[in-house]
Amino acid sequence: MIKIYVMSTCPDCTAVKQQAEGDSRYEIIDIGSHVHRLKEFMRLRDTREEFASTRRLGYVGIPCFILEDGTITFRPEKAGFAPKEKKPQGAACNLDGSGC
Repeated sequence: MIKIYVMSTCPDCTAVKQQAEGDSRYEIIDIGSHVHRLKEFMRLRDTREEFASTRRLGYVGIPCFILEDGTITFRPEKAGFAPKEKKPQGAACNLDGSGC
């Protein structure tokens, strides 16, 4: 099963959640739904090398996909989703509109 860390207020996450709905290959983990889930995600984000550039750039790092072999990716295509569509300017978690 592929774990997907998301947050309901993240536009990038919303698109992924819509594609994953009803598909038993995915486990959606909303980090905003409970502090336990946020801590679980932060432990990954703070310790895994895959998040180094995310941390350096000040991004949250969601949506985050943990594949069945333990690989972490931020690219929906690598988790079996359709390629990311261009989004309107400003529809992002960062103030500059660049992403989550």
